Amino acid sequence: MLSPAHTAFTTRPEILGTFGTVTSTHWIASAVGMSILERGGNAFDAAVAAGFVLQIVEPHLNGPGGDMPALVYSAEKQVVEVICGQGTAPAGATIENYAREGLESIPGDGLLATVIPGAFDGWMLMLRDYGTMSVREVLEPAIFYANSGHPMLPRVSATIAGLADFFEKEWPTSFATWAPGGAVPEPHSPFRNPVLAETYRRVVAESESRQGREAGIEAARDAFYRGFVAEAVDTYLQSAEVMDVSGQRHKGVLSRNDMANWRANVEVPQNYDYHGWRVAKTAAWGQGPVLLQGLALLKGFDLTSLDTNGADFVHLVAEAMKLAYADRDVYYGDPAEGAVPLDMLLSDAYNDERRQLIDANSASLDLRPGKLPGFEDLHDRTMAMLNAEGMTAGAVYEPTMAHLSEKRGDTVHIDAIDRWGNMVSVTPSGGWLQSSPVVPGLGFCLNSRAQMFWMTPGLPTSLAPGRRPRTTLSPSLAVHEDGRRLAFGTPGGDQQDQWQLAFFLRYAHHGANLQATIDAPLFHTTHFPASFHPRTREPGNLTIEESFGGPTLAELTKRGHRLTVSEPWSIGRLTAAQRDADGLLRSAATPRLMQAYAAGR
Repeated sequence: MLSPAHTAFTTRPEILGTFGTVTSTHWIASAVGMSILERGGNAFDAAVAAGFVLQIVEPHLNGPGGDMPALVYSAEKQVVEVICGQGTAPAGATIENYAREGLESIPGDGLLATVIPGAFDGWMLMLRDYGTMSVREVLEPAIFYANSGHPMLPRVSATIAGLADFFEKEWPTSFATWAPGGAVPEPHSPFRNPVLAETYRRVVAESESRQGREAGIEAARDAFYRGFVAEAVDTYLQSAEVMDVSGQRHKGVLSRNDMANWRANVEVPQNYDYHGWRVAKTAAWGQGPVLLQGLALLKGFDLTSLDTNGADFVHLVAEAMKLAYADRDVYYGDPAEGAVPLDMLLSDAYNDERRQLIDANSASLDLRPGKLPGFEDLHDRTMAMLNAEGMTAGAVYEPTMAHLSEKRGDTVHIDAIDRWGNMVSVTPSGGWLQSSPVVPGLGFCLNSRAQMFWMTPGLPTSLAPGRRPRTTLSPSLAVHEDGRRLAFGTPGGDQQDQWQLAFFLRYAHHGANLQATIDAPLFHTTHFPASFHPRTREPGNLTIEESFGGPTLAELTKRGHRLTVSEPWSIGRLTAAQRDADGLLRSAATPRLMQAYAAGR
């Protein structure tokens, strides 16, 4: 059954073509990606160039010191792979060291919240192994916008304004970077970051000191992780002691050795088959498998017959997400550091049993992870910790939503497809301008991804050197048995897989065009513990756009959901791109926040 949102009317056209398409969370990045395709580059080249530009034009959402997981489909290999650009905790990041600082939890900003920056190496790995262009070619657009200026987004201006006094007092290098001349940049005014432009010029120069494309890429990686960038980071951190959200000043533990010994890598994705689609996500070092668990739970319901703007659809998806995210908080973690029972979590037997917990007429107010054989102790210890935390109010999951603080960072997203059928879905994040002070001489700051760790020992997500934080970053790539291939994703922290699940279910069951599916009203729950400091939760909460309509909202309230009704067009930042079996390309981008755009021909 098609809801009104799935009819022919859309806020924008679904972009159609055969040559190539790029869709991202900022129109400039999408245009840059298309320019790379026009010059003969492939989808991987386009994604890399667009990714570096997003660091410049959306600095409140990502930066050079951040991270990036990507799902890639190579037309040559004809397989989906994962590029892990998620850095690990430094050698000095131990529970004991942080406890000696008087901390019971990891701050959401400042120097102790930093893991090894993974984004740059992830991009360079994509460029080397899948792309065709040089370091100069993919970095030139970012250098241009950093040096010559780009229009300041109103949201970035508001973020800087909210932090200006703190920056001036506590993080002077950030004040000098983001409030040049002592003034907060006006919305839409040209903004420059010449220091970052020079950093990337030096990286390009290092790349051109060696002969050959691949050798040049390796030289760039060395410049960042073993050369002048790592030296600048190390020099700064040896003496810097800065204020963070704990109310105290702390030194960081990241070292030059940590950076020198880390590399991005390629992995096999986690897959799940649903209604003819094989959906690929990262392993459980990211939260992506919760979407697969949602599919495993919901495949037992007849969703095709439901109005996807109706209470039945919203209720079932929300209740499935509560169960999947509860499992995430107990069992997910870096599989390189310990076993994660995803085979059990995605099995028919487990989900047949879990599905019985979904009451069609009543919203659950309880956190209900499953208790898996062989993991009973982990279940009990995690639940004891979560219950002791008493996280019951003020949950913050997605910092770009209009009703939340402008001071929180978030994420960006890119989908790209070229004429040869190569595809990328990538969700860069971290290193946003609110994370920590700008490193002198580099023009960017480090990330705050370590806040995902717990300081309770013995858990898959306990703070430990060399461990990947269980990130919320969650790109998606799905292949249909009829030959269609779909890349999609969104910013949004803990909401990423909730919004993507609603999008994918609507698309898989009703086949409306991509733009119509993205335009449909969205919702999410903040029922489970947030991944970000201060790790709060709101049992039974369902945040939902007003545009679902009065009858749907009233019925959800009747079923016990504790509604937070959001303004229309305020939830989600989805983008998507598809290649049909006959080679037709489709792409779309959300109209929400009025900055994401799809481009293609």
